Amino acid sequence: MDRQTYNARLADLRELRGEVAQAEKAVAAAQATLDKLTAQRARRVAELAGYEKAQAAPIAKASGLSVAAVVRIAPLLDPTPAAVREARPAAEAPAPTADTATPPQPEPVGTAAPAMTTAVAAPQPTPAVEEPTPVVEAPAAVSAALPVSAAAVARGPRETEPGVQAPSSTVVGDGEVRVLPWIPEGPAGDRFAAVTSGLVSKRPNFVQQARATVFLDAATGDLVARDHTLRLSLGAKTPGEILDAVLATAPGTERIYITDGAPWHLGAERYSTLKDAVAAWLNIPSERWTTATGRGKDKLAGHFVHQRQPVGRYAPTAAPDGDMVEIRSVGEWFDPDGADPAIVRDAFRLLWQALRRHWDDVVLMGSPSQTGRDLWSRTIPTKGKWAGGYPVMSEELRGLLHATAGQGRTELVLPPRVPAELPALVEYDRTFAYAKHTWKSGVGAPQRITAARFAALPEKEQVKALMSCSHWHVRVTVPQGWEHVGLLPAPAPGERNWVYPATGGTQFTTWAGGAEVYTALSNPIAPWRIEVLDGLVWEDGKPIDDWAKQLKSAWADLTNLSTVHGDERQRTAAYLASRAVRSILLFGIGGFAQRPRTVGGSTPVGEPLPAGVEILGQDDRVVTWQRSTGFSRDPYAHPEWAAGVWSGARAALLSMKMREDNVSVGALHVPAGSVVAFRTDAVYVTADASWPYHGQPGEYLMKGHLPGPVPAPTTEEELLALRDQGRAHLAAHTAGGSR
Repeated sequence: MDRQTYNARLADLRELRGEVAQAEKAVAAAQATLDKLTAQRARRVAELAGYEKAQAAPIAKASGLSVAAVVRIAPLLDPTPAAVREARPAAEAPAPTADTATPPQPEPVGTAAPAMTTAVAAPQPTPAVEEPTPVVEAPAAVSAALPVSAAAVARGPRETEPGVQAPSSTVVGDGEVRVLPWIPEGPAGDRFAAVTSGLVSKRPNFVQQARATVFLDAATGDLVARDHTLRLSLGAKTPGEILDAVLATAPGTERIYITDGAPWHLGAERYSTLKDAVAAWLNIPSERWTTATGRGKDKLAGHFVHQRQPVGRYAPTAAPDGDMVEIRSVGEWFDPDGADPAIVRDAFRLLWQALRRHWDDVVLMGSPSQTGRDLWSRTIPTKGKWAGGYPVMSEELRGLLHATAGQGRTELVLPPRVPAELPALVEYDRTFAYAKHTWKSGVGAPQRITAARFAALPEKEQVKALMSCSHWHVRVTVPQGWEHVGLLPAPAPGERNWVYPATGGTQFTTWAGGAEVYTALSNPIAPWRIEVLDGLVWEDGKPIDDWAKQLKSAWADLTNLSTVHGDERQRTAAYLASRAVRSILLFGIGGFAQRPRTVGGSTPVGEPLPAGVEILGQDDRVVTWQRSTGFSRDPYAHPEWAAGVWSGARAALLSMKMREDNVSVGALHVPAGSVVAFRTDAVYVTADASWPYHGQPGEYLMKGHLPGPVPAPTTEEELLALRDQGRAHLAAHTAGGSR
């Protein structure tokens, strides 16, 4: 094959890639439609099961399901005589059917947790990623709550070989949802309640080096370098042209923040996905610049391909191992919302000044996640029990938390659980929400609390364990007659998706944090039945409390400055800086979760690619790729802390006590049928709840109000459109309305 033929075949392959992408989109759309119809069928089957004379056989015939599948959705319709069910040996499993995704296994024996009806408010126990981490706050696709069947909870064999986890899965309708891991018995299970040998989080003994930074509006060409503003000619706005223009004007620049213009989206219409367009832009060839390979041990630096906040790392072609220059989006820190580069520069100045009051060696690093981690490391105690550093959990436990500890709750409640026509749509958003849940976190190696051990504890000790920093494997039963929203997450199709079953009588098996389990047991309506199958309980500590307190103080100072400063531009800069502090805490917490690491790089065309890579893009010169390297030996990996914060925040969406006002707030404190949606730290309801607000972290701020009648949203797009209308209406009718 000659070069001409090779290039021609490459062109053909690119066309084929587009056709494949279109076909994949069509399949995904069809699958989404199928999933929606399947979920709708499951809901209707569950509704029919509520009729006292309902029978499984006619419902199965009408729905096109087998009787077994109908029973999985609605266990109350099981035609097996009760005496036969009770007499069936525990080890006996029914024969697999065509509707069974995996062969059913015996149900694990659990121990019922005590109902804590004396308390209402959830406790306050407490987002990750490599570079940058805007995805921490971004919600997953909105999905309706589905009824989940008890009879479909399955367990795999106790242990097939050392270290292998048997799955715990829940079936929705006639298909299996995501399989969750569980803790095996024996030595393999002991590793889950252990720490990684020789790996601890230690206070650094060095000071970070600041990098020369400039701010560029790629739409106008305006560049702010220190105290100078210049207008540059950026040509076609390729990376090489941007680097040439900036370095010619501001030599020594090491970091370029793009404040507006998103040059990586230029020509995006030519690509099947936005990610492909970004990858292609990052790798536009230049005679003077090449992809930076990193320094020291970081040989796979390369570019970070993200749809909206990519990171380009470049080095001079003449010295590829020399100084690196980054091109980044300021959107990692905050949405500039039209602010010019000078205001953005001032926001970073104010941010540094506010943080320096608490950390005299503060350096603003490339992303809020990196900055948050660095600042936290400088709060690690030098005295006391943890002076030597905080131990890092075992890889098995980090993997378990990665699979079973979700982030923000994202759910759209559909009719008939809400009216088809809403009297209003009111958005309540929790201010600086995660900062409310950092006062207590688990430290050290956890204790494993099996079902048998939990049963042996006095009730007082059971309550204490559930209120501690903990993570529980539980079987959940929704009370009969329950009409409100779901309280605990159940695994749903997709890598990290969750649903919140709310139909009375539904049973499911899941993992949940102590804060959520406590809320389910102590909620103000009716206690849910929780059976403990297994659990991990940490010693209560305050490893991130000082860090969070100092960030909250900086946030409060900047928030106050954004309202009292006499200069409008400085008020805007202070507001943006306060948002940056929020990002430092938010993404810093996400950074503790330490997802399996993804690294990227590029290889010249024709050279062999590293093993196990995913190709992101290719041009005539280089192939851009990424690959997962699993869990690294990261001394700052603490997913147990991130999981605790996320669990506490989800619990507070349901119920939270405002002690100063002696008022309980949250979704469970509005009437059933009036909660329309949850989005991370916001709840949407059908009426003004009149919850008090003092501007403190964790409090509910009314952020939007759209008078009715309003058609109930049935998709995420419809919800977001109504949200924007509600915010605009509130802003037009009040002097406030912003957070």
